[in-house]
Amino acid sequence: MRHWCLLFLIFAVTGCSEKPQTMQVAGGDAARGKASIQRYGCVACHTIPGIAGHGSNVGPPLTKMALRAYVGGVLPNTPEDLVRWLQNPPEVDPRTAMPNLGVSEAEAKDIAAYLYTLK
Repeated sequence: MRHWCLLFLIFAVTGCSEKPQTMQVAGGDAARGKASIQRYGCVACHTIPGIAGHGSNVGPPLTKMALRAYVGGVLPNTPEDLVRWLQNPPEVDPRTAMPNLGVSEAEAKDIAAYLYTLK
């Protein structure tokens, strides 16, 4: 019995909880991010909730971004790493199919803010 109590205590203390449903991006604006996603034509490769277009299966659907463990399969999912990825994916992972679209840091923060709102 003591072992079970100890095990329960360990799990409670180490945080068996899920990641938060949303993540905050300092300086990011979700409304501007949605507009940037539309302007860059991200639905040419991704299915994105709230963005008009047919979507595609070239890249993964961009749902539940706040719950994902990794960005691009290579970086821990943090706001800073998502912004870095959005600015220049091939620099992070030369094997990626995602092109460098010339996204500025401000635009990347806005896009990340929008992506983190997706359910």
